Order: sequence, then C-alpha cells, then structure tokens
Amino acid sequence: MLGIFGAPVSADAQGAGKGASGLPLPRFVSLKSKRVNIRVGPSTDYAVSWMYLKEGLPMEIIQEYENWRRVRDADGTEGWVNQALLSGERTAIAAPWMRSKGSDVFVNLRRDPQGSAQTIARLEPGVIIRIRECNGNWCRAEAGTVEGWVNQGEIWGAYPGEAFK
Repeated sequence: MLGIFGAPVSADAQGAGKGASGLPLPRFVSLKSKRVNIRVGPSTDYAVSWMYLKEGLPMEIIQEYENWRRVRDADGTEGWVNQALLSGERTAIAAPWMRSKGSDVFVNLRRDPQGSAQTIARLEPGVIIRIRECNGNWCRAEAGTVEGWVNQGEIWGAYPGEAFK
C-alpha cells in the first residue's frame, strides 16, 4: 500500500495501534536537537517544509516508515523527521490553545495532584514543561527549577486519561 507522497506504509502505521517500530501509534515524543528539519516526505530526498529551533518541543508521532516518523506539533503542522532527532523524553506545552486569550490567563502548577492544592507556579500558555509521570488526571512536571503537578487537560503532550511513569 502507498501512503502520502508514494511512500509505502504498513497498515499498522495508518491508525491507532503499533507502528513498524513496535511502539504504539500515536504517541508523544520530544525534539532531541535544537535544529530539526521537517520534510514533506520520509527521506532526505524530500524538501524541508519547516525547521524547528527548540530542543524539547513536544511532538506527536502519527505514522512510521523505516527510520522516519511523521509528526504533528501542537499547532497541527505535520511532516516527516528522522527518528534520530526525536527523544522519548516527555515534554508538554501549557495550554497552547489559550495563547491569545490575554495576559491574565495561566495554567497552575500545584504542590499536589488535586485542584485544591496550593499553586506553586503560574505557567503562561505556550511554556514547555518536562513531564515525569501522569496518573490519568494530573501530570508531575518541571518548569525550570520548580516541580509540581499540572492538570492533564491543560497541557498538550499527554493524552486524556493516559497514565505512565
């Protein structure tokens, strides 16, 4: 079967399930390098459509072909990147959908995984955080030198209900 741009893809790589790597699709990863080219197809023969300049940016792998991964960013931009430029380290973006809502909108980083817990930091929408674990409702995260818990529904980088350590 031929996928986008004529690249052969397995049936597993086209939807929920496992990709050619044996890992689940879709899944979140992060950029390993400060400079990553996103291409229109799964090879260096394809044109670069976008360049990311931020190490640690979360990406969602939605398809696999050999050593290439089709990824999507928080804004919905899609393209292909070599797997060597991706890391399994989990990161997330604080409420990217709230970036244009004003300067008084924040995502609370809390001391404990509950809405009534003390707020220890207020994150601006668009801030990248490191995710250490998620319990399905809350994620333990680091923002700079501060560590706490963020509501899983207020980040892009973990699926609703996803739990991991």
